[in-house]
Amino acid sequence: MVRVVVPLVASLMLAGCAVGASNLTSGFGSNPPAPSKQAALTGADARGGLGGEPSVRSTAAATQANQKTAKLDDKVLQGQFEKAPTGALADRNYGGTKLEPERARELVNAYRKANGLKPLTLNASLTEAAKNHSRDLAKWDRISHYGSDGSNPWDRVKRAGYRAKVAAENVGTGQAAIEEVFKGWQDSPGHNKNLLLKDAEHMGIALVQDDKTEFKTFWTLVIGAGS
Repeated sequence: MVRVVVPLVASLMLAGCAVGASNLTSGFGSNPPAPSKQAALTGADARGGLGGEPSVRSTAAATQANQKTAKLDDKVLQGQFEKAPTGALADRNYGGTKLEPERARELVNAYRKANGLKPLTLNASLTEAAKNHSRDLAKWDRISHYGSDGSNPWDRVKRAGYRAKVAAENVGTGQAAIEEVFKGWQDSPGHNKNLLLKDAEHMGIALVQDDKTEFKTFWTLVIGAGS
């Protein structure tokens, strides 16, 4: 059986709060999952996360803002992504932000080892899938599991040439370091479940940083096992 699970995490350092939604772990094969029900924004601690599908602002102003950012080539449905409030992360320092894939692998594998699980190796195809999604999120300055072309994580893994029997995606925005985003994933049940997938063999990770965006950083982790 093929399956993919796709929680995400966003960290917004705004007045000591984060924008959050309920955690959700989804399983699906080659077909896209059904759109999730809308969830209200709730407060969380500053290092907390946005789990499952993106929360949806119910205000008319937010709806208008989403409409303004949508273009003709953007096929993702409204309500399937989250955008950052203007200036939410303007006071954070991203001067030292960088991604060291081996450091990320060490964090993941140390955590898996502590939980009695086998280590993962970096995989070029999963890294490509992660990079493509982070670039797309940065282009549109939002967090989502859906690409601007309407693709879901399973689509992107297949496009990258990875023949998966299991695949999982975690996404994070706004974090300044891998340790920060990793801690957020550990603290969120859905993300944590992905980190501890028993059958996983490989991982790919990517970071796109764009100071012109509101979210600033766009992290994607893809974990999988080949068929």
